[in-house]
Amino acid sequence: MLKTSKKKSDPTIFIIFGGTGDLTKRKIMPALYNLFLNKWLPENFAIIGTSSTKTNVQKYIDDLKSAVDEFSRNGKTNEEDWKRFSANITFQDADVTDSTAFKPFAKLIDQYKKEWQKTPSIIYYCAVAPRFFCTIAENISKAKLENDPKTTRIIIEKPFGIDLESARELNKKLLGIFAETQIYRIDHYLGKEVVQNIMAFRFANSIMEPLWNRNHVEHVQISVTEQIGIEGRGNYFEHAGILRDMIQNHLLQLLCIISMEPPINFNADEVRDRKVDVLKAMRKIETGKVETMSARGQYSSGWIEGKEVLGYREEKNVDPDSNTETYAALKLYVDNWRWQGVPFYLRTGKRLFKSASTITLQFREIPHNIFLSEESGAPKQNRLVISIQPDMAIRFQLQSKVPGLEMNLNTVDVIFDYSAGKKTDSPEAYETLLLDAITGDQTLFMRADQVEAAWELIMPILNYWEKNKEQNFPNYSADSWGPENAEALIAKDGYHWFNLPDNK
Repeated sequence: MLKTSKKKSDPTIFIIFGGTGDLTKRKIMPALYNLFLNKWLPENFAIIGTSSTKTNVQKYIDDLKSAVDEFSRNGKTNEEDWKRFSANITFQDADVTDSTAFKPFAKLIDQYKKEWQKTPSIIYYCAVAPRFFCTIAENISKAKLENDPKTTRIIIEKPFGIDLESARELNKKLLGIFAETQIYRIDHYLGKEVVQNIMAFRFANSIMEPLWNRNHVEHVQISVTEQIGIEGRGNYFEHAGILRDMIQNHLLQLLCIISMEPPINFNADEVRDRKVDVLKAMRKIETGKVETMSARGQYSSGWIEGKEVLGYREEKNVDPDSNTETYAALKLYVDNWRWQGVPFYLRTGKRLFKSASTITLQFREIPHNIFLSEESGAPKQNRLVISIQPDMAIRFQLQSKVPGLEMNLNTVDVIFDYSAGKKTDSPEAYETLLLDAITGDQTLFMRADQVEAAWELIMPILNYWEKNKEQNFPNYSADSWGPENAEALIAKDGYHWFNLPDNK
């Protein structure tokens, strides 16, 4: 995570399972290409794409070029740059369920070792369906491929399990083959530029830490709203739901970064220890209190930007009587000295009015108001708004006098805006995370106990929702801000959700 120079790492071989898939084309390959352009990749590297679908190397490279042209933040590739980059790409078809199909990888690795005259780092990237994670790990072991804890790593995409039991089983199997220091459980939210900056913002500024506690913060909101629907992923989403898909990983990780104690240093385990401390301190939700601590929703048909969209139950591969939630909101507490009594409100959903990811800390009211009069207007509470997307910014909302002869108050924003005056584009999350995997930095990757603690927290809600069918689905329309029960969840405490343009 802490990169101060473009120090060249050891030669590296990427073996990408699911090498012809959507994730490779949209995220992994554009990220690797951009790292290459910015001279972050080692001088000697190789990318071995693999899939059960047979193709020749040149066609594979041409397909990847089209994908990078479409999805790279740098736009279309430069012919000369792509030629130099693609010279390091090859393809090897393999059925991941067949251990004998892994033998060609050993030959390729030996070939590169002889060519480079140095032992490379091997990164196995599982860009495949979760049911293949353990199979790939087991076949790597059976094929006796490189498995030196110092040089071999495996990247696991989400979802990491579908519940606490399956997550524990997956961890057990992986840890029977790899050491914890070799396993990189990826959550792309942790690679986002603004998310990384939260820790710098908190721990590198003496003005912030005294305010970052229950004495000054009234409540916290973490909100990830999406205008899109399930994008044709009915088979996946029916078995996942938004609670598993977003809150168990992305939103809980954001909560950990916001509420963690200062680490002693930026050692990966030290940072992750502090995050686990937060999850362990979170108040357990009892089965009888699920209805008062959570809300769920499912979208109906409606109109988005002038186009009619289907309701969730009308989507392809979705049960017409589905009980799967497309919206979830939680009220959580971190029971420790810093945050005791401060509610953390989390919400996320599909087909909402705007796509935005924000974290808002609302500070307590001033202890004595000297401005309260009809003329001046009552001062509003200060807020710190961390905007992750669509814009990347951190803004303080403060009170200031309106210019003029009268003492009238107005809210002004003090903004740190990533887009203002920057000379270079911010890296994509996958660029950051892939570079960390190359250099062996696990700070932004989840550890086994961290994953399991997150599952443990939400299991009472998952179990309750699966046993108790919601009778009012669908309960919010597309292009709205969600169901009424989510508004009631926060309104009963005297607050409201901060929607755009509230955060502007």
